[in-house]
Amino acid sequence: MPTDLTIRTYDAAPHLGRHQVLDPRSLAYRRPYDGQPLRATAWEPRIPVLDQTNLLSQGIHTAQSYGLEADVDALSSCTGNAATALLSILLTPEQAYAASLNTADAAEAEHFAIGLYADATSCDQWSDMAWPTQDVGSSGLGVAKAMRARGLIDQYGHATTAEELCTLLQSGPVLMGMPWFSGFSDPGPDGFIDADPDWATSPIEGGHEVCLTALDDVAVQDGALIPDHTVLRFRQSWGASWGDHGDGRLRLSTYLALRDQIDLIQPRRDGVLL
Repeated sequence: MPTDLTIRTYDAAPHLGRHQVLDPRSLAYRRPYDGQPLRATAWEPRIPVLDQTNLLSQGIHTAQSYGLEADVDALSSCTGNAATALLSILLTPEQAYAASLNTADAAEAEHFAIGLYADATSCDQWSDMAWPTQDVGSSGLGVAKAMRARGLIDQYGHATTAEELCTLLQSGPVLMGMPWFSGFSDPGPDGFIDADPDWATSPIEGGHEVCLTALDDVAVQDGALIPDHTVLRFRQSWGASWGDHGDGRLRLSTYLALRDQIDLIQPRRDGVLL
């Protein structure tokens, strides 16, 4: 295991389960902002909204499928769920079919996400624990490695600034791992998780992984981003009744407030250079 990793762990919960793992060798693969115009853009997942909770009501029986003694009704599988939403955008329908990702069936896609989560826990070499024996959560770096090991992606790059993040979203969706505050769980109108100005004083419930799918609004003045008026949209993994039909939003200023606890990864295919 590399000895120079930066690791921040959170208590895993059935609806949360992301840990922050930063590898300086991986972080070297960044797409710097070169001054290009930043425009509103959107990448729509081609799968129904997934739900890592309420597995039994979806007909997902983990005991039979994964060799457990008893079924579980929720998993700390947000990394696998976020990555599955991203793959549904990145892969062509033919590639998704070849990878056994059923984009038309939510339960089958959730099965795929759970399997990807299991692979991610095995790729998290910083931890000796893995699912299905232990529901310990995983990292964005772990699920990126799992996708690459399966041949689903060719490479992945990172962003560490607001400008780099907006640059990545010009070309595709991005995985975002973040701390999840209790104030985020009851989003405001249009799914804004930071609608409550006091969200930062609410307790941290754990770590969470989401798939950033859009720059809904980009505000620029004198060539600089205006964080309070630049809006990110993400696909959540708690069912279609959460937020804005399963999607959430946050302002770029919220990303900046939490940047040291956030990691941003963009998986890519087909030898596209970062």
